[in-house]
Amino acid sequence: MRDFTNLEILFALLWATRWTLLLSAIAFTCGGLVGFLLLLMRISPFQPVKYISWFYSEIIQGTPLLIQFLLAFFGLSILGIEISPWSSAVIALTTFTSAFLGDIWRGSVEAIPKGQWEAAKALSLPYFQQLGLVILPQALRLAIAPTVGFLAQVIKGTSLASAIGFVELARSATNITNVTFEPFFVYLVTAIIYFGLCFPISVLSRKLEKTLAH
Repeated sequence: MRDFTNLEILFALLWATRWTLLLSAIAFTCGGLVGFLLLLMRISPFQPVKYISWFYSEIIQGTPLLIQFLLAFFGLSILGIEISPWSSAVIALTTFTSAFLGDIWRGSVEAIPKGQWEAAKALSLPYFQQLGLVILPQALRLAIAPTVGFLAQVIKGTSLASAIGFVELARSATNITNVTFEPFFVYLVTAIIYFGLCFPISVLSRKLEKTLAH
């Protein structure tokens, strides 16, 4: 067995990072679409629809993401549905993302003064026009910063996909460690890569929060 140089290890970890980024992008996009649907359900005037959305969010937010990965992978297999680690990871992380984004956006909508709803009603606008023309544009300003900030949580959450065999950055680090027997260096570089991905997002989120607050 030949020795691996630090540069080769670094390149292998950076190459694996592409799967972390791809999984994050897909989960964030799909989770955003589902999260928007959850938002509409949560602020709906129909109580049964609101309760379904609330129950979904409470279940997802009240259980560990790791368990959600395992259920997505092994649960469907028990039902006779063969699913790859990649597909399972997308499903689990999308579900996780949707529940939190739905709540973030619901909070932004509910932060809009009730007077804005009343003003929209006074203009005889239908419900969805009230929402789309008056409420959501104002809520968007409040939601941008926490939504961007949550992306960092999604990126870090991809590391748990290693539990179901999906080879992203964290799983790749473990595989490389098993070959090189250099756990300190490998995991240190892995931590630096995660930091390099998440720190700029956190900084951007804070700047957006300060900028949009005025």
